[in-house]
Amino acid sequence: MEKPSKLLLKLSQRLFEDAAERELFIDRLLHPKPFPSSILWCSEKPAISPFEVESPLSWQPPFVDRLAIGQKPGQDPLHHAGAFYCLDFSSVFAVSPLLTVPPPVNLVMDVCASPGGKSIFAWVALHPQRLLSNEVIGKRTAQLIANLKRCQVNRAIVLRLDAKVLAAEIPQTAQVVLVDAPCTGQSLMAKGGKAPGCFHPVTINGNANRQKRILANSAQLVAPQGYLAYMTCTYSPEENEQVADWFLERFPQFQAIAVPPLMPHQSHLTKLPCYRMFPQQNLGAGAFTILFQNTEGGAAKELPEGFLEQGRGEGRRDKVYLISR
Repeated sequence: MEKPSKLLLKLSQRLFEDAAERELFIDRLLHPKPFPSSILWCSEKPAISPFEVESPLSWQPPFVDRLAIGQKPGQDPLHHAGAFYCLDFSSVFAVSPLLTVPPPVNLVMDVCASPGGKSIFAWVALHPQRLLSNEVIGKRTAQLIANLKRCQVNRAIVLRLDAKVLAAEIPQTAQVVLVDAPCTGQSLMAKGGKAPGCFHPVTINGNANRQKRILANSAQLVAPQGYLAYMTCTYSPEENEQVADWFLERFPQFQAIAVPPLMPHQSHLTKLPCYRMFPQQNLGAGAFTILFQNTEGGAAKELPEGFLEQGRGEGRRDKVYLISR
């Protein structure tokens, strides 16, 4: 029987005081079991689903179905037609705080968007006037564009810009900013994947520092009274609660917003209103999520004229891809 590494044992001890809970957590990482898949309906949800659907949870969005294990929605013709997007239920959990954002929403910025699931969620949930989906890694941009096109997400534009460039060029323009932050990806193990070095302190600290940089730049994009949703798919507190603490100390104009439907998932590692899903809960591989609001007064700024023109930035490597007006 495979034994947990010392680093995994150490992490489990920090996450859970209860020995039985630690054993369940470790077991789900070393001996992965299938989780129910889920689908996000991009068009009108049919009255009768073509799939076997599990009973919805109290916080589950009405446009998301959690499917019984064994379903293969990606092979269904409706998927190819763009009727729905397939995503891990942990991702639904992580982005569900957006359901508390009041309308209307003019602009949504997804800073780390590929492959596009959370951008599509925001488009369906918030009905923004414009969606900017940004992906700085060039080789991931094609998949993002393809998914937005397949799901017929209109009023969307894909960018390929560093968060620092976005902060400098379009500050205080977005009512909602999403940061699905790059992380160690420890939850990949619960899905049977590999994440080499994901429990090593050097890897964890490196990712935490990158998240802080992205968050610091993303904060500058948020319009007064706007929202910043921060989420990861990893377990280490350094990449989650501790980053949230750092952010609030660095940006005191923001406050953490409670999401009442997620209270049963309140993180026991902090008093901040942030929420965790763990693999032993049998819902998904795992996620962390927290919603911040910019308490500053004032109005959102308009996007600068010419910012979204294709071919902008002559001599630069960044690009703008028009999905739909």
